[in-house]
Amino acid sequence: MNIKSLLLGSAAALIAVSGARAADAVTVAEPEPAEYVKICDVYGSGYFYIPGTETCLRIGGYVRYDIGLGDVGSFDGAKSFDHQNGDDHSTWFKNTRFTLKTWTGQETELGTLKTYTETRINFGNHNGYGAFDTAGDPIGNPAENKGITLNFAWIQLGGLRVGKDESAFDTFIGYAGNVINDTIVPYGDFDTNVVQYYFDAGNGFSAVVSLEEGEGPVGTIDSYVPHVVGGVKYTQGWGAITGVVAYDSNYEEVAGKVRLDVNVSNELSLFGMFGYGTDDNLSDPTNTIDAHDRGFYKIWGGNWAFWAGGTYKFNEKTSFNLQVSGDQDKNYGVAANVAYDIVPGFTVTAEVDYDHFGRLDDWNSGADITNWTNADKKNSVGGMLRFQRSF
Repeated sequence: MNIKSLLLGSAAALIAVSGARAADAVTVAEPEPAEYVKICDVYGSGYFYIPGTETCLRIGGYVRYDIGLGDVGSFDGAKSFDHQNGDDHSTWFKNTRFTLKTWTGQETELGTLKTYTETRINFGNHNGYGAFDTAGDPIGNPAENKGITLNFAWIQLGGLRVGKDESAFDTFIGYAGNVINDTIVPYGDFDTNVVQYYFDAGNGFSAVVSLEEGEGPVGTIDSYVPHVVGGVKYTQGWGAITGVVAYDSNYEEVAGKVRLDVNVSNELSLFGMFGYGTDDNLSDPTNTIDAHDRGFYKIWGGNWAFWAGGTYKFNEKTSFNLQVSGDQDKNYGVAANVAYDIVPGFTVTAEVDYDHFGRLDDWNSGADITNWTNADKKNSVGGMLRFQRSF
């Protein structure tokens, strides 16, 4: 063997060994097992299991844009000052809202453990008149961030619920009609902390008992004695009949409402609701905190009030909603709208509203009454267009 052959053979051997070592050095890592979110269908659509737990979570909410015009007393209008000469001007009432909602659910040996939260953020001007700053200078009706509100934050185990909710005086009976401005004649205050128990017999009968804190100067309890709400309901395919009664521990008054819902057909549903409340102490002007005849529950004018209306579904996308209301003080309201689902999750609603302030003359003369809608005239009319994307 000559030198040339020896060198060529040695080079070939080195290349072979190097290639083998290089091949040995390349290692392919095994793929990590992917963690997918597991769907939870126990409580309805949209829930998923929080990884590593047995808790099901759903996240939702909506983005809403309202634009209104007309009289302030209709809840649709706004006024401001002319920036140059200071004259009163009617202007648009606009509000944009972002609402975030969460639901959780988990099965336990004591029943279903649930939570619900709802937080709202608003930006816009106000359903009111031109305002002034602390120095007395006019600032008009400026659009602004209106802060963050905690509307719901409760925990429920079985039938026991505690936390921030809306009063069972409203929630259990089903509020009022399917209109935007359903409180032209109000049917009860809303925000409160609660300790309540809900019972469902499973045969159409249900009941609730709620201990409530109330809110605001008039509504918040002034001692260890809570407000108390009780309600019973009977629901069947034809509709439902519901009754609620509330004890106002601040003014030691009682209020109640009875509601009848009737499903006339697949397209048409109707409701009627009547409320009555005592008011001897609520109307006493010598109270340290004057309620002006309107408490946390009997919030309408006089002893009695009514609300009635219905919904007619033209098709899967379009519905017409109507509500009429009135009270003993001759305050009346009418609200009617058409709601149209452009695509699933995106609804446009056009509403017209009417308010009659029965005691405007007494208000102007300085009587101790409440101008609930902040009206500046006896008859107020307005309209609102709402765009809402729910998710």
